[in-house]
Amino acid sequence: MLNNWAVTLMHDFVSSLLYPIIIGLGLMLLLALWEVGTAIGERFWVLKKFALDDNLADFENMARARIERTDILTRVSPMLGLMGTLIPLGPGLAGLGQGDLSILTHSVTIAFDTTVLGLLTGIIGFILGRLRRRWYDEALRTTD
Repeated sequence: MLNNWAVTLMHDFVSSLLYPIIIGLGLMLLLALWEVGTAIGERFWVLKKFALDDNLADFENMARARIERTDILTRVSPMLGLMGTLIPLGPGLAGLGQGDLSILTHSVTIAFDTTVLGLLTGIIGFILGRLRRRWYDEALRTTD
């Protein structure tokens, strides 16, 4: 009896995570788009201003914070996408076992969508992180 209760509790908890994960993926995608805009401004205005100001400590703090944000996007978004993939597959497979293909179809659609969103956001974060590292290294080399 205790085993059934524990399994049910675990299943209910995991199932309740799906919508927060979808919301988290949406927020990560918004952050990624925000970071794209920030990176564009950085590349064309902030780095040129830095070359004139030469405030090295402030620049290094800004660079570290922005690289950390892109690192979080790169690592966390695919994890959320994977969680969003696995969570709906349980009910989908249960629906398949009951012969209800509509539940499986709905679950697989959610699974694929969350996977794609997680990977897309991770790709954006990865590219931004690489670009920023290169830009910051170039900016620091020019100040020496």
